[in-house]
Amino acid sequence: MQFTNEVNWSLIDFILAAMLLLVTGFTCDFVVYNIKNTKTRIGICIFILIVFLVLWAELAVGILDNLT
Repeated sequence: MQFTNEVNWSLIDFILAAMLLLVTGFTCDFVVYNIKNTKTRIGICIFILIVFLVLWAELAVGILDNLT
């Protein structure tokens, strides 16, 4: 939007992206401080980050719609 006309985000897009980032960050922070086992902590955080990336890609380009 600032550098190219190909990106056309509305206010809702920015709010959704901020919420997705905040929820991901706070959830990983909660896991780090409340789970004592290091391997479990790392596994849960990796799972949270994978879910974040899949949601981000789905909202950006609709990767799951193209599978059918």
